[in-house]
Amino acid sequence: MYYEMTIAGLKKKLPICPINDELYIAGFVILGDAPLTEACARELLKRAPEHDYIITAEAKGIPLAHEMARQLGKRVHFVARKGLKLYMKDPIKCSVRSISTDREQTLYLDGDDAALMKGKRVLIVDDVVSTGESLSAVEKLVLQAGGKVVGKMCILAEGDAKDRDDVIYLEPLPLFNSDGTPKK
Repeated sequence: MYYEMTIAGLKKKLPICPINDELYIAGFVILGDAPLTEACARELLKRAPEHDYIITAEAKGIPLAHEMARQLGKRVHFVARKGLKLYMKDPIKCSVRSISTDREQTLYLDGDDAALMKGKRVLIVDDVVSTGESLSAVEKLVLQAGGKVVGKMCILAEGDAKDRDDVIYLEPLPLFNSDGTPKK
């Protein structure tokens, strides 16, 4: 089963995947799809508030954040990592549980990155927002670092996320029943 939609002017067929017996989601992956990543970055930047830095959570938001920064000519963007890395100095952390993971995770931000964010306007981006837990965790990291969140953006707003007034997105994405029909 697939859900067909147009995203940033490109037609896509998203596979419908089970979360449990009652809930299915459309799998959206920009990893490896350079034309889609470029188009989504371009469209999001048209709507983006003024900012100094971009941050995303590992992993699927990384190419989007990179491409948005590249199109703006910015040399730095940040990634909240899902694991502590040896190179990190004085990292800050926040726990998160998203719809697409089966357990609680911890996001880490390098202390040097946090220092760069202090007093700066930071834009949070991700590929898909559903429950908003990942966005909230990244927002907490930015605030811990002393940065000011000026916006939250994603490519797709899944389910009730389409009704949020604090997230800018390109397209809504429904949740699905087990037969592949969109939930009402």
